[in-house]
Amino acid sequence: MKTSADPVRDYLSAVEREASALPADRRQELLADLAEHIEVTRAERPDVPIGEVLAELGDPRTIAATALAEAGHGPAGASDQGGAFAPARRGKVHPLVPLLLLTLPFLVAAVLPDVPAAQFCSTLFRVIGAVLLCTSVHWTSAQKTTGVLLTAVLPTAAISIWISSSAAQASDSTPHLANLATLVLLAGTATWLWRIRRA
Repeated sequence: MKTSADPVRDYLSAVEREASALPADRRQELLADLAEHIEVTRAERPDVPIGEVLAELGDPRTIAATALAEAGHGPAGASDQGGAFAPARRGKVHPLVPLLLLTLPFLVAAVLPDVPAAQFCSTLFRVIGAVLLCTSVHWTSAQKTTGVLLTAVLPTAAISIWISSSAAQASDSTPHLANLATLVLLAGTATWLWRIRRA
């Protein structure tokens, strides 16, 4: 009997076959989530055989049936068939939480620029928001990366460059314009992420 050289590819192909009734974009998201879960598990537990990792995920038919039931394409009881992966797909943190943590602390820091505790708390909450966004099941990996870049990395880099340059002392209105531009960027990105989130 011929054995497969790539059990992960075979497993994902089986899920893709079983979930063929799903819309193509939803099916690709499911496969991407599974592949990411496998990759993370293998990185965290490199000594565990790949067959055991795949067994923990559950039978491809069960995973496909769960995804179909969630999308309204299958029997109502399909999500209760015991797939190990199905419960992990439900987010424990509401998708609004990381978006608020990435946006609101900036307002506090902008209103209280001379209070070190406000600046520290703002940074801390924004880091927590970025971590929650990255670990959320409500967005794809590309959407998470874009969200973190636009809400955490880009504003922080822009503010750091602005503070270290002579423009920070040039005018009293400049900080207000910079804060307003940053707030518009954060609010726009948070709105975009909210609209494209998965249920």
